[in-house]
Amino acid sequence: MKQLTIKKKIEGVGIGLHKGEPIPFSFHPLEANSGIVFYRTDTKTYIEAKPENVVNTQMATVIAKDGNEISTIEHMLSAIYAFGIDNILIKIGASEVPVMDGSSASFCMMLSEVGVVAQNAHKKVMVLTKEVEVKDGDKYSKISPDNNSEFLFTVDFKHPAIGFQKYHFNFSKKSYIEQISRARTFGFLKDVQMLRANNLALGASLDNAIVLDDQKIINEDGLRFGNEFVRHKILDAIGDLALLGMPYIGKYESFAGSHHLNHLLTKEILSSRENYQIKELQSEADSSFSKVYA
Repeated sequence: MKQLTIKKKIEGVGIGLHKGEPIPFSFHPLEANSGIVFYRTDTKTYIEAKPENVVNTQMATVIAKDGNEISTIEHMLSAIYAFGIDNILIKIGASEVPVMDGSSASFCMMLSEVGVVAQNAHKKVMVLTKEVEVKDGDKYSKISPDNNSEFLFTVDFKHPAIGFQKYHFNFSKKSYIEQISRARTFGFLKDVQMLRANNLALGASLDNAIVLDDQKIINEDGLRFGNEFVRHKILDAIGDLALLGMPYIGKYESFAGSHHLNHLLTKEILSSRENYQIKELQSEADSSFSKVYA
């Protein structure tokens, strides 16, 4: 099984969540063994999508180099991971990835349109060999050995429109597009008002997020899934763990997880080679990994 990149360049534009301005971006093919690389066209800065380049996880996952940041990378990385893309260059004309509709569906549509191509190098997969867990009080995120790529996420918000939600997701490209990609980010009206007072979230709207007041969802069209909140948490987790640099085989589980916990988890996994093995897929006989690429 070979590494993948996209067939050709494809361009897009979207609104930035915080600055509220149009942001141009484009995807470009990249040679084998290059990984996922961002390029800020306004500052001419290359930033590799790696855990060591993460500088902030408070509201989104933010990477930086030489003081040049790119924030809210998780939705885009989630789509790229779902399509099995190993090598890609992402050019962005600002300090944040456009929020699009608050999900990864727009990025999936672009990647479907442009298509992928096999490269002259074998695909590498991280196989978890030990359970790795990180905690923050009663919150946790962990990943353990498994023959498949699975996600089990639980949220318990003290809000009448969310409450307790649990979702078990068996990963494949097809199931990701159908079950996860359309799940939108969400936020609370009081938080949006506070952020705007600090000149942030200027691009937030009912078109790119589920917004809740103290009692209910205020989007007139409601939810895309009854448990859209927990599905979006899985979307985020896939994007955050894409920073491991290759597909991974294991069972991810989280209660009330966050970008911060996901970042700590990637660092903890990579802290010891006892936690994982890297397998190079040299033949189609590696059928145990088929779900990752289906």
